Formats: sequence, C-alpha cells, structure tokens
Amino acid sequence: MGSGYLSQPAVFLVQVIFGLYAILVLLRFLLQLTRADFYNPLSQFIVKATTPVLNPLRRIVPTVGGMDTASLVLAWLVITVEQLAILAITGVGFQLLAAALLAIPELLSLTINIFLFAILIQVIISWINPGSYNPALGLIHSLTEPLLGPVRRRMPDMGGFDLSPLVVMVGLVVLEMLLIPPIRGMIGQSM
Repeated sequence: MGSGYLSQPAVFLVQVIFGLYAILVLLRFLLQLTRADFYNPLSQFIVKATTPVLNPLRRIVPTVGGMDTASLVLAWLVITVEQLAILAITGVGFQLLAAALLAIPELLSLTINIFLFAILIQVIISWINPGSYNPALGLIHSLTEPLLGPVRRRMPDMGGFDLSPLVVMVGLVVLEMLLIPPIRGMIGQSM
C-alpha cells in the first residue's frame, strides 16, 4: 500500500479499532490496580469486553504482586499488532521486533493520556454538575484519586478551589514529555 491514497484512512481505522480495545484492556488493568468497583456497570462492560481474550492469556502470564499482569501484557500485545499493521500499511513491511518495541512508548503514552482525560472529565463535570453521581464518574474518581489525593493533601487552602487537578495534569504532561521521546529515540537507534 505504501503512501498511496488509501494508506491514511487505513492507518486511521487501525488506530481506532486497536486503540479502543487497548484502552479497554488498559482500563481493566488500571481499575483493578486502583481497586475500583467492579460491580459498576461500566466496569462490567470492560470485564465482558476483555475477558474472552484475557482468560487464555492468564494461563500463560501469572499474576505478579496481586497485579493482573496478563491485562498489561494484552494491552502491549494489542498495541504491538496495531504497530505491525501500521508498519505494513505504510510500506515499511512486517517487522515484529520494531512493532514490539514501538508498542512500549505507545503503552506508556496511552496510560498517561487515560489519566489526563479522566482528570479533565472529572473537572468539567464538577463545573457543570457538581455533586452529581453516575457510574462513569464513580470509576473516574476511583482511577484519579490515587494521583489527586496526595497532591490535594499537600496543597495549601485556596479558598475552596481545588488546584490539585491542574498540578497533576501539568505533572503528567511534563512526565510524558520527559519520558516518551527518549524511549522512542532509544528504539529508533536500536533499529
């Protein structure tokens, strides 16, 4: 296909399809890590969408320290397949090692972006409809509180304004800027 007319739409579709599934699998890992409510309807959707692929992998990949490492490995595998498809569509060819290595910074970036968007959604909802509750907000709170809570406790009283989301979001963006480019650079040099 190379750089032909259909390559950009094909890459976009690959990124959407594999990206959405990678987000679901990574959310399953993160929600379990943060001990979110798995009886939440949204959690149940995530579990049902990921279990068919995850259960066979759990026979191979053991749990480490109480963490569902099979979910993390599955997210990495999904992103690896996505990178393989993108490399093939863009004419680079079938390079399994390159795709597997490229999946590492993509997985880290996706993790940081999940936290960024979760915090942003939480902030917007708190402005629009403060004190409201729905199942998605409960999960978002469970996901973000391990990051926001420690910062909130260390922040000075700002007269009712909670600036911890701003501090954490800036920190996450800086972390992504400092972490992802060097990893991509190391991968580029090793190829």
